[in-house]
Amino acid sequence: MQAAANNWTGHTAPVTSLLRFTNRMMVSRHSENNAQEGATLLMTPHTNIARIIHSLPLETRWPTLSVRQYASFWLVEVTLKTGFPFVHSCFEPRPTDVFLASFPKSGTTWLKALVFATLKRSSHLPFDGDHPLRHCSPHGIVRFLEIEFNTRDEFEALPSPRVLATHLPYSLVPNCITGEHSGCRIMYICREPKDALVSFWLFTRKLAPGVDFTIQEALELFCEGRCPGGPQWQHVLQYWEESVRRPDRVLFLRYEEMLLEPESQVKKLAKFMGCEFSEKEEEGGVVNAIVELCSLGKLKDVEVNRNRSSRWGIKNESFRKGISGDRSNHMKREMAQRIDKVIEDALQGTGFTFASHPGHRWPGTGKLTKG
Repeated sequence: MQAAANNWTGHTAPVTSLLRFTNRMMVSRHSENNAQEGATLLMTPHTNIARIIHSLPLETRWPTLSVRQYASFWLVEVTLKTGFPFVHSCFEPRPTDVFLASFPKSGTTWLKALVFATLKRSSHLPFDGDHPLRHCSPHGIVRFLEIEFNTRDEFEALPSPRVLATHLPYSLVPNCITGEHSGCRIMYICREPKDALVSFWLFTRKLAPGVDFTIQEALELFCEGRCPGGPQWQHVLQYWEESVRRPDRVLFLRYEEMLLEPESQVKKLAKFMGCEFSEKEEEGGVVNAIVELCSLGKLKDVEVNRNRSSRWGIKNESFRKGISGDRSNHMKREMAQRIDKVIEDALQGTGFTFASHPGHRWPGTGKLTKG
């Protein structure tokens, strides 16, 4: 039983050294305001990141995390040095690949569990006592593309259909994945920005428990876009725009809507991936069983999730509360209004707005409420 679960945890090595890069050129595809920067990047292929990285703008105010600005986004420095160029040089997509994209702390853990349980249900029924999610963390099953692989063989060893995750902005995902003819599908989960900020702030405080880092300091960095993956609103907007342009290849999900109607959202995931639930499955309670298997309570109960330390050496905190609206417990009204104003100005004219449904809870944390 345990051996079956361990089959999903054999690809854990993080990228630890600089790799040889290819001559793939980078074009900033989504920012009209960065035409000059885009022109510069045309002359700066990913092969040269190691040479130019020390000239890129640097932000060091996040505890233990240094981020640098590249192609209009702020990326964790170690990822930019190693994982990012590795993905662009070594990854070969398959038409059946499924990618789960998100800004950090936006519901990625839950989405990983739901997608894996839905896509792999023919070989792992959600009722099974030896289901991988009963023994492994979702992060041990669905790995981050730019963080936790360092050889081509590791990619090739994953069984099809592969499920992989990324925090990269859409414009920095390799063209071999986003290209019109790749066949790959991308699911993006969006979370209300103030909730995402609070969750990330609490996460960084656990990375550096002895450092005095206030929510006000985190808010200032967030509003300046100087956070991993930031600006958050631009990260979200790129994927939303692509989901409008290619709804058959990019599915845009809202964390708050998933909290409200998890069963219907799971059906949406299945339809998008081409593995819709049969009438027999629905009548047999398979959809509900998947939601229950992936509930906060169930995932927290898995021993590896309770005791596992992350690759940063801290206790796993992937399943903190599972609610939306938690920002009100940490953020003053004026702070929330400041973020709202920054984002309102940034999104003006785009047609996109963030959903805001305070008070919702992840299945397994209590009764869902519409607040």
